[in-house]
Amino acid sequence: MAFDLDTLIDRRRLKRRLRFWRLAAVLAIIALVFVFAQKAGLRSAAYVARISVDDIILEDAALEEVIANVANDKNAKALIVRINSPGGSTTGSESLYQALRQVAATKPVVSVMGTLAASGGYVVAIAGDQIFARETTLTGSIGVIMEYAEFSRLFDKLGVKVDAIKSAPLKGEPSLAEPLSKEGRLALQGLIDDSYDWFVGLVAARRNMSEEKARALADGRVYTGRQAVKNGLIDALGGEAEARAWLMSERGVATDLPTVDVDMTAEERLLQQFVGDAIARIFASPRLALDGMVSLWHPTT
Repeated sequence: MAFDLDTLIDRRRLKRRLRFWRLAAVLAIIALVFVFAQKAGLRSAAYVARISVDDIILEDAALEEVIANVANDKNAKALIVRINSPGGSTTGSESLYQALRQVAATKPVVSVMGTLAASGGYVVAIAGDQIFARETTLTGSIGVIMEYAEFSRLFDKLGVKVDAIKSAPLKGEPSLAEPLSKEGRLALQGLIDDSYDWFVGLVAARRNMSEEKARALADGRVYTGRQAVKNGLIDALGGEAEARAWLMSERGVATDLPTVDVDMTAEERLLQQFVGDAIARIFASPRLALDGMVSLWHPTT
């Protein structure tokens, strides 16, 4: 059966789109392969690895795997950790700390703070054997917090009642629908206190200071880099150049070794995402992927 003119035009348009996305996918894959091949080439000889910890810290299995690979790579002679983060989940920060300490068991790790390396960001920083910060870096904020919202008075005004059947009185606390009970507050405070003690103990151990001093510094406030040097929370002022100089003078890591970003940069992530999108566009619609007549039920969307 002959196609009408509109159908032919529509099919030609779809084929042009298909060719475009095929070409885009091929070019993007070539670019992605080139980027990773370039990195692989740099890693075939001795180098200094670098990762970046930015924004909110959450559990990140992919980054932990990257860090583990650095620990096992004999060509990686040191690791620089660039930190620009206000912190995040306690567990996510702890996971990164533990992963970095695994690297430090075999090679030096240096932390370089950016604009902000506070709370969980500071947890990550103290995994390093040496910590650098700028004079105006904000760091510290040693402590733990849990926040929650409670709308019981608003619900009363709206005439909304929320009921719950619990296996025990503390199950489901804190709740949006009712005030926190005295027992619930004590239980949550216990969680906060225990995590806080862990944080303070970590600072005391890693910064070689008494627990009393660490606890005095851990009142939740932030410090500038200048203040942090004086109170012992960091080692020195500076950036990556100073970190490389320290690696040379203290650990014998040559300054002429290339620095290689071993984690995926934002641009590389975008490129990888573009490849995935292009491939998805090629195969997402049977109308684009199949040539000629087809026997297929395909609703128009």
